[in-house]
Amino acid sequence: MSPLTSTYSSPVTPNARGGAFKLVGLLLIGLGILGLLVAAFGAEAVSPVLTGLGGTAALTVGGLLYVWEARKQKSVAEQNNGAWQNDVTARGASAWVLGVVLTGFYVLLYWFPDTLRGLVLAVEPLSQLLRNRPADHWFLYGTFYTLAILIMGVHALLKYRNSNYHIIRTVSVMFFQLGFAFLLPALLLFLNKPEFYFSYFWPLKYDYLFPGTVSYLIDNGAALGVFMVFWGAVFSFLATPVLTYFWGKRWYCSWVCGCGGLAETAGDPYRHLSDKSKKAWQWEVAIIYPIFGFIIFTTLILWINSWSEGKLLGNLSQGFSSTYGFFIGAMFSGVIGVGFYPIMGNRVWCRFGCPMAAYLGLLQKHFSRFRITTNGGQCISCGNCSTYCEMGIDVRHYAQQGKPIIRSSCVGCGICAHVCPRGVLKLENGPRENRYAPTTLIKRNDVGILN
Repeated sequence: MSPLTSTYSSPVTPNARGGAFKLVGLLLIGLGILGLLVAAFGAEAVSPVLTGLGGTAALTVGGLLYVWEARKQKSVAEQNNGAWQNDVTARGASAWVLGVVLTGFYVLLYWFPDTLRGLVLAVEPLSQLLRNRPADHWFLYGTFYTLAILIMGVHALLKYRNSNYHIIRTVSVMFFQLGFAFLLPALLLFLNKPEFYFSYFWPLKYDYLFPGTVSYLIDNGAALGVFMVFWGAVFSFLATPVLTYFWGKRWYCSWVCGCGGLAETAGDPYRHLSDKSKKAWQWEVAIIYPIFGFIIFTTLILWINSWSEGKLLGNLSQGFSSTYGFFIGAMFSGVIGVGFYPIMGNRVWCRFGCPMAAYLGLLQKHFSRFRITTNGGQCISCGNCSTYCEMGIDVRHYAQQGKPIIRSSCVGCGICAHVCPRGVLKLENGPRENRYAPTTLIKRNDVGILN
């Protein structure tokens, strides 16, 4: 075979092999979905453990295989190609179907959990192994949630494989979800201790500082329960301000939080769908801060009512708690926050509803050292930065003027810097007195982003 023939034919074999692997992945995904459907609707006729766990395993392997081949075939520069042409990522018919499926699943999960009985039975052996107790719909949800982050975490690792910052950040959210939000709470239940999520804090996990939860943890967890309450209080009121001062809200929203972890992995293909209009920003401000104020008020009146033994407010405080739990904890964070990924982007909850994001945002804007610097002289106004900002910030507007970006909504994901073809943007932590000063010469590199 001549050198010319060899050079010409060499790309064919990997592409063909990749196509075959993608096909196998799609077949496994199809079989996995079929198995889950049989587990959900045919539990009386066929073992849901066999079809459900088998389907989950097939879906996981197929998803990983498909993601691996689909992303490895594309060069780093091609990773975002077709985002606005692909039906499922451009609000096409399949995107609406997926949105309906996700929204419907959350509705069933929160208000009609008995309809998921077959799927719950499917994860029964896993629940017994990890928790030594029967599975419920929340364990089912945690299992699916964790798998989504792990599978799509591989997707993100391959997509941003040329950036050390994004590799470390993605591994971080995968680690915290698997270890701190799935395995550790299960281990606590296995040891007959209160279930506790060490990676969630008030006001996001709003009930952790409610008097009823505090009493439950202390009464049932003994010394460990006291530590859980102490951990939650310290991280909410001491560690959070300190960490945000040094690193902005990115330390939590893009590195630790499970909501942010799902958005940065499973939601990454939809980040360009965020609304960049001024109207959207006005709605953001008008919604998220009242929600933050509402949970502060609710927490305070619950403690006041607890100290007065119910004599001051009666059932009123509990009504506020139930109202928040229904409209914000369930409807907003779950049904809308995730179900609307394919239509409104991956950070709907984080941007418009999360009280933790509001709390961190206020700290970041007024007290933090974190900022994104811009070099307006090199900006070519391509708009990539604004397009892929999941928080709806018009980054290009700042870049064109050479102004640093100091916005309370910014989660420091770093994608704007990653997609910039000219190295205009840089994430940095610097002296507070200089954070509003424009910059003129910034060299983009992964080391700089990690500062």
